[in-house]
Amino acid sequence: MAITRGLTSRLFLSLTPSNLSTSFRKSSPMANALPAFDRSMSTKGVKERTSMEELRSLRMVTAVKTPYLHNGQFDLDTYDNLVSMQIAKGVEGILVAGTTGEGYLMTWDEQIMLIAHTVNSFGDKVKVIGNAGSNCTSEAITATEQGFAVGMDAAMHINPYYGKTSSDGLIAHYNSVLSIGPVIIYNVPTRSAHDIPPSVVEKFAENSNLVGIKECIGNDRVKMYTSKGLHVWTGNDEESHEARWECGATGLHSVAGNLIPGLMKELMFEGKNPSLNVKLTPLFDWLFHVPTPIALNTALAQLGVIKPVFRLPHVPVPVEKRREFVNLVKEIGRENFVGEKDVQVLEDDDFISVARY
Repeated sequence: MAITRGLTSRLFLSLTPSNLSTSFRKSSPMANALPAFDRSMSTKGVKERTSMEELRSLRMVTAVKTPYLHNGQFDLDTYDNLVSMQIAKGVEGILVAGTTGEGYLMTWDEQIMLIAHTVNSFGDKVKVIGNAGSNCTSEAITATEQGFAVGMDAAMHINPYYGKTSSDGLIAHYNSVLSIGPVIIYNVPTRSAHDIPPSVVEKFAENSNLVGIKECIGNDRVKMYTSKGLHVWTGNDEESHEARWECGATGLHSVAGNLIPGLMKELMFEGKNPSLNVKLTPLFDWLFHVPTPIALNTALAQLGVIKPVFRLPHVPVPVEKRREFVNLVKEIGRENFVGEKDVQVLEDDDFISVARY
């Protein structure tokens, strides 16, 4: 996440038509209502749109990748195609602009626009969770209000990072956003450098707007929370089978789902399947051998699903790792992966790295 990002009161006015794909300009009525997004939505309005029971029952959520055009702007046509492939395979929720979606490489204008576009295009088919987290409580509040104003079903909130705070500060921060609408607390110390202790999370156990916790610290923590009746999703694909079937997790916020949504749904929906889990483990290991979403971006490009464009500071994995992915696709079966093109090893010159976007 960026430490601070300026937020204008005139949301999206800086997003000129050249910055948006044709599909958004033609199909989204949101494009004509952007200046009104500074009005917040009440908690009552949120609950009338989606129930907490529905949010708490989501088993398979894909933390969707954000594809780019050659100039580094959003490729919304490709984004729509990727989300459609998730829905076709039975994914129940889409997490927009999270770590995998590179929300930390977006302006707030871009981030809220992408949430609005996802709601407008797919909100009747899938639950939309918007990343509204920030280390600045004021920005987190504003992003949450605007995300709900454009129709997201729940907000995901990492704890304040870099400029870390005390346990009392964490409680005050989360109370501020929980007062607005349904929130998923996101604990990922490898990103935030600060674990959210159970003593803090349990303070909100009775809060009617707490959907649950996305927990990345491990399955011991998952099991501890579920034993106390809290709803938990693991954010770790490699731990998801155990988390779901042995530790009581509701499900998974998945990176691998971008590539193999059908198999990940099977892993989360259809009971214990250790053989499938073992089969997918080499792919999980490959996806997370570098920080997410570097390997995922490379993989989707080699599958021909997205353009091979990276927003810096991300760059593709080295060619030997790109060859490993091609072999993994062949071992698991090309038919299990998104897209229809043959997987290929892209050369260094095939990739575009954009420094200003």
